[in-house]
Amino acid sequence: MTRVLVLTAIDVEARGLARHLGLTRIARSPWPHFASGTVELACVGLRASQLAGRAGAFRPFDLVISAGACGALAPELAVGDLVVPEAVVDAAGGRWATALLRRLAPAGTLLTVADVVETPAHKSRLWLESGARAVDMESAPILAWAAERGSRGAVVRAVSDSAERAIPAALAAAVGDDGRVRPLRAVTAALARPSALTHLMELRAGSEAALKSVSGALAALVRE
Repeated sequence: MTRVLVLTAIDVEARGLARHLGLTRIARSPWPHFASGTVELACVGLRASQLAGRAGAFRPFDLVISAGACGALAPELAVGDLVVPEAVVDAAGGRWATALLRRLAPAGTLLTVADVVETPAHKSRLWLESGARAVDMESAPILAWAAERGSRGAVVRAVSDSAERAIPAALAAAVGDDGRVRPLRAVTAALARPSALTHLMELRAGSEAALKSVSGALAALVRE
């Protein structure tokens, strides 16, 4: 029996996945933390910045999965497409192979960066430089943490923004390092300029599509 620990960056991702997987909120946890049977799920913040501080509350595990949304770098990826990479790389040259997951065929690499990719031009440059299909901010530190503990690590993410779209810095600032979404910041950013409201609506729709894809993949994995 495999004990699975699923880690997300944002509280909205954690709550949404927990709802789809039928997980129960762990009582008295000050941050999103859920469990049921052999599956545990927790929010560890942007760049996995809260992972070290929250890890003491985790149960024993055999497999760690970095889950949630990611941005497309490869032009052929569409919003909602599942991204299950063979390996994760970072800007410093680090590389982590991922564990094989039943029913989820791995393909390509995923790039982890430290900062939000704000423009399509930046995405294009990262794609040409790294060859990675998609980008996020958490998978590399999550897989490195798992490897340090002798556990297998994998990534199950889905595209929230295509290669032709990006996340404006003002909207990205609506999410704190702890993974909490600050709605007032998002609304303020959306009202600051006309195009920001359109970006906010697109990002919300893309995030929902990504979460739906990830939920379906994780549900199938849990059933196995």
